[in-house]
Amino acid sequence: MVRSFQRRGQPVISFDTKKKELVGVFKNAGREWRPKGEPESVQVHDFLDPQLGKAIPYGVYDVSANQGWMSVGIDHDTARCAAAAVLRWWKKMGAKRYRGARELLIMADGGGSNGSRSRLWKVALQELAGQLAMPIRVCHFPPGTSKWNKIEHRMFSHITQNWRGRPLVCHDVIVQLIANTSTQAGLKIRAELDARSYPAGIKVTDAELAALNLKRADFHGGWN
Repeated sequence: MVRSFQRRGQPVISFDTKKKELVGVFKNAGREWRPKGEPESVQVHDFLDPQLGKAIPYGVYDVSANQGWMSVGIDHDTARCAAAAVLRWWKKMGAKRYRGARELLIMADGGGSNGSRSRLWKVALQELAGQLAMPIRVCHFPPGTSKWNKIEHRMFSHITQNWRGRPLVCHDVIVQLIANTSTQAGLKIRAELDARSYPAGIKVTDAELAALNLKRADFHGGWN
């Protein structure tokens, strides 16, 4: 499916949420060089700071261009938060690169807020297709195979290496560290803070689900 889209010059993205991070003066695994005898002090315990909260990094990896986008959310990890990250990528990066795009392929994990069984994810995708004015094809990886998703080892792993040993003291620092990530293979990442609210616990009724313009693939229609 990916090769088919690439042959036709259509956009293909690998999509996932990175591990949620506590924001504040907390220990961050790894090492970095500092002057001898001047280690950076952090909190002894990593309890959630109610003022700073968490960072919810949603990533979009453009498989063909080797470029990435990261929306750093501050509210809830929901399907609409996920869809908003894809929309931001398209407006900031995708639309310029794929001017003649007629459809979009998304590769995603089988679980989580953008999982294959999430009703709200399907609703969010319908809304996204309307905003992009093109059909969206989604391929979910089978359960237990999330590491097959290319964004894990082509983008997330490099972000983790870039900010290793550095306390993530605020959301701005997180955004800057992500945006400063690059590789010798040419990976470049852009990042922005998403300060919008995404309410949790939204239920999608059977009638709302039936009203979607949703077509299941012949091959594993539950996942594709």
